[in-house]
Amino acid sequence: MYKRIEVFYKDELPDPLGNAVRSEIAAFGFPGVTSVRVRQVYIIFGNVGENDLDTIAKKLLVDTITQHYQISDFELRILDFGHHVVEISRKPGVMDPVEQSVLKALRDIGISIDGVKTAKKYLIDGNMSKEAIGSIATRILANTKIEEVFIYPETPNYDHGTIRYSFKKETVPLLHADNKQLEEISARGQLSLNLSEMRAIQNYYKLIKRDPTDVELETIAQTWSEHCVHKTFKGIIEFNGEKIDNLLQNTIMKATKELKKPWCVSVFKDNAGIVRYDDQYNICFKVETHNHPSAIEPYGGANTGVGGVIRDIMGTGLGGKPILNTDVFCFGIPDTPQDKIPKGVWHPKRIFKGVVAGVRDYGNRMGIPTANGAIFFDDRYIGNPLVFCGTVGLIPKNKCQKEARPGDLIVVAGGRTGRDGIHGATFSSAELHEQSEQISGGAVQIGNAITEKALLDVLLQARDRGLYNCITDCGAGGLSSAVGEMGQDLGALVNLERVPLKYEGLSYTEIWISEAQERMVLAVPPEKEKDLLELFKSENVEATIIGRFTQDKVLRLFYNAHLVGEIEMDFLHKGIPRLERKATWHRPTFEEPSLPDKEDFGADLKKILSSWNICSKEWVIRQYDHEVQGSSVLKPLQGLCNDGPGDACVITPRLGSGKGIIVSNGMNPRYGDIDPYHMASSAIDEALRQIIAVGGSLEQVALLDNFCWGNTNKPDRLGSLVMAAQACYDIAIAYGTPFISGKDSLNNEFITDKETIVIPPTLLISAVAIMEDVRNAVSMDIKEPGSLVYIIGLTRPELGGSHYYYIHGYKGNNVPKVDAVLGRRIMNALSLAASKKLIRSCHDCSEGGLAVAAAEMAFSGGYGMALNLSAVATEGSICRNDTLLFSESNTRFVVEVRPEHQVQFEGIVKDIPYGLLGKVIREPVFTIYGLDNKPVVNESIYDLKEAWQAPLRW
Repeated sequence: MYKRIEVFYKDELPDPLGNAVRSEIAAFGFPGVTSVRVRQVYIIFGNVGENDLDTIAKKLLVDTITQHYQISDFELRILDFGHHVVEISRKPGVMDPVEQSVLKALRDIGISIDGVKTAKKYLIDGNMSKEAIGSIATRILANTKIEEVFIYPETPNYDHGTIRYSFKKETVPLLHADNKQLEEISARGQLSLNLSEMRAIQNYYKLIKRDPTDVELETIAQTWSEHCVHKTFKGIIEFNGEKIDNLLQNTIMKATKELKKPWCVSVFKDNAGIVRYDDQYNICFKVETHNHPSAIEPYGGANTGVGGVIRDIMGTGLGGKPILNTDVFCFGIPDTPQDKIPKGVWHPKRIFKGVVAGVRDYGNRMGIPTANGAIFFDDRYIGNPLVFCGTVGLIPKNKCQKEARPGDLIVVAGGRTGRDGIHGATFSSAELHEQSEQISGGAVQIGNAITEKALLDVLLQARDRGLYNCITDCGAGGLSSAVGEMGQDLGALVNLERVPLKYEGLSYTEIWISEAQERMVLAVPPEKEKDLLELFKSENVEATIIGRFTQDKVLRLFYNAHLVGEIEMDFLHKGIPRLERKATWHRPTFEEPSLPDKEDFGADLKKILSSWNICSKEWVIRQYDHEVQGSSVLKPLQGLCNDGPGDACVITPRLGSGKGIIVSNGMNPRYGDIDPYHMASSAIDEALRQIIAVGGSLEQVALLDNFCWGNTNKPDRLGSLVMAAQACYDIAIAYGTPFISGKDSLNNEFITDKETIVIPPTLLISAVAIMEDVRNAVSMDIKEPGSLVYIIGLTRPELGGSHYYYIHGYKGNNVPKVDAVLGRRIMNALSLAASKKLIRSCHDCSEGGLAVAAAEMAFSGGYGMALNLSAVATEGSICRNDTLLFSESNTRFVVEVRPEHQVQFEGIVKDIPYGLLGKVIREPVFTIYGLDNKPVVNESIYDLKEAWQAPLRW
């Protein structure tokens, strides 16, 4: 039995959600809609009286000033006739945070119900055909991977039943399977295991003379997934006649080992890397990817991406406190015509909006500032967007080590387990295709930030009271990975029926591998069981003992006293066969353009400023809270109107302290089309020069790598990965900046019936630096007329992969390279100048080169500039104005200095390449004189700013 409460805006008031939906419908090519009104529907299960329903509506659900409500036991009312009626609700098993909140609120006010389900009803007016309404419902209003669509009168009946489960121990016929059958078992079960791995599993079970149970095979698949074990990076790769035994150890980790920085506390062994901060605290940092889930369900995929990386910090050491979020996104081109979208793919604009909303909601609701990030666009991301989410944490120095012990109780805490997130780890290890939405829809997770915030608060209390020995999060693989990793050297016994569930009907295998969100696993000494459970109960956070760690190095799984799984830990974690692959790379050759060196480049500058990868991302940034926790010093938007593009963010993790941290990132996939080695080198250089640009130094900088690549089974893809990894080693060593953590995401390809769309080789480098005095922070906006403007660094004819070539339809070949010896001298000199407070503003030259960097400084500060290209320091003779304007050579900065500091500043930079370009002027005109002293750019700063802001003014 159930009743419906429908909540909606009063007729005389506008419906803001309805108006937004109407605009979205029009934007997607359905102009006939005249009005949309939206109703929030709450379906209340149980024998609930009218008085209680009124109480529920008035106390919890309705703003009585602006809204009405109606109670009924009918799906659709006569009132709805005359409209096109579409109702959207979550599919069974898909997490809905609103439902959880309503249930908790009802318990708080003493009303008991059997359950609640939510839906949204859209009343659409306009001259629309049934086909058009169906398209609107499935393409705009709903995500059919996770939501059910009901269109009146075609589908008026609802099924609100629950799924029942009857225990049956399942085995998989593996022992006598031939190679073809082994591959079929892997594909049918979405295990993403290759034939060699399936044969290794088969041999193990032949030794113990039985077939595996379903939960054992799933456990192995999760543990051996590319997502969890990084088997490509750890495999044996033949490249250029040499064998690389473990690419990760021979590049990324090797750099850190050779640098031996004493301030590196914990690297490559915990959920996040840890570096020293001050006498009491350390800093931890992790960046994760959530690409495939975000392609299937943008909001939920990104939402749980940021939720998962926050839990990485919560599970680092004995638990860090998240203090800062970062995000970097890669999407298809937002204005791609609908007829160019492959089957099974969301429109890039919809993915963009869904991803941003998911990250926004989770971070804001957790009370964590999102203060650093970037967005990139390329048509090759259309089938496989990239979603990088990062979190920085603060952790006490004496809480950075952890270890589960024999006899410790296994406690799962936080959210309940549901069917969401099934096969997430293995799903992330395969290519996408047009059937992914049907096959892997269950891999999508939906987050509940409120649950995670409550969990975080109580965990920090438990940590400080010493109530557990070890902690990790339920991420990829769920309990199978969390318990399996914590008990790797011990063994574990788990009673799966004890795991708290969101609803009935989960099998023991689903319970074990579900990646349902907001869950942590703790190893609790038996003598501290009572204190821990009482603490969690007092904060209304669920914590349940589901087993114990043993000392026989065997994982045993029980369900209602039935032994359903038994695997030796050594096989689970060490039995995977090493991958052996060949890699090749041959430098491609692209057409080198011969563009006219014309008299006026103003139009080119505005076109570059308005290109998708350079234009303002203010529409995104404004949705994030930068002020929560009160630690922001330098925010992502800066300048006179707080809308200029900052280089990096600066925060003070401990309020009242003058010490801070800087967080930055570097990435340029366009360079990878030409040379992945120089692409990776440039990404590191960019992340480091952003730190320098805001007043930091190279003294204590740590790096994180995130590789997103295509199918590395293909030698050319793998070869480009090897090249990029080698660059990471070379440049990290040269700059003295160790890596402390990282993550790779491979197989980012989308297979259509005509082609395979491969993402460009994409490497994100994130950097965190310790800043001794945040009062030395420098923003990028020019400050006052009369200031001198310098360019620091060496400009080369490096337009390959540049935005200047891009707007003219070319790639070119001469990609920017890094001279780290010179680069280190340049960065050290600027750090010294900043520490002496000689720099008024500073902006690094990156996409678009000198012209874009200087223009952004000008319109952000509200003043003009008069500059001359003849002052630019070059390598060799450069006689073209466009090269000087738009070259994207590395390690260059535009710097503003007061006239009275000229002598002192030039004394500091005298041994590095620099040039005095000109001055800041009061008039709002941006003028650059060419090599012949004639203006080659002469534009209003307001016109430049309009070009920059217009594209994403959504």
